[in-house]
Amino acid sequence: MTDETKKTGTDAAENETVIDLDAARAADNEAQAGAEEVAAGPDPIALLRDENEKLRDQMLRLAAEMENLRRRTARDVKDAKSYAVSAFARDMLGVSDNLRRALDAMPEEQRTGDVAGFAEGVEMTERSMLAALERHGVKQIEAEGQRFDPNFHQAMFEVPNPDIPANTVVQVVQAGYVIGDRVLRPAMVGVSKGGPRSEGPASAE
Repeated sequence: MTDETKKTGTDAAENETVIDLDAARAADNEAQAGAEEVAAGPDPIALLRDENEKLRDQMLRLAAEMENLRRRTARDVKDAKSYAVSAFARDMLGVSDNLRRALDAMPEEQRTGDVAGFAEGVEMTERSMLAALERHGVKQIEAEGQRFDPNFHQAMFEVPNPDIPANTVVQVVQAGYVIGDRVLRPAMVGVSKGGPRSEGPASAE
């Protein structure tokens, strides 16, 4: 082998080595670029944590809404049970009022003989009706002697009386009733006027 041939082979080998080094550097640069892109992009763990927080927040909100719905439903069912008979009870009070008017129109001295039995039957009917209403939560307001309370009483007239504290119920024209904690019908009353002012709180059952 001549010197020229050896020199040509050596030059070729050196060129291949340079080419291989350039390829290695290019591959290394590409790998570094890819790593930088991954590092510059969003962290997948952070993304998962954010998504987990969002799902947890949605779950808590949904649980709170369901609890509120359950409470509202329970309250509505309770109110429906307690006050479903309000309209019917109010109508029955009108019938009871008429029975009481029939008894009041009949003086005690005239309740003799056959009339006595009739009057007793009317009284029994009235008591039975009021007892049935009370079993369903309808109760009469005890108004007479109480301080006037606009939440339970409706003033029809004033009665001048300096011996009784002012704004005291002295006469009940029509009985009032409550159902549960609601007023079914206020009591129609007459209140005192001209006496010392009552300092006590208003009270009525």
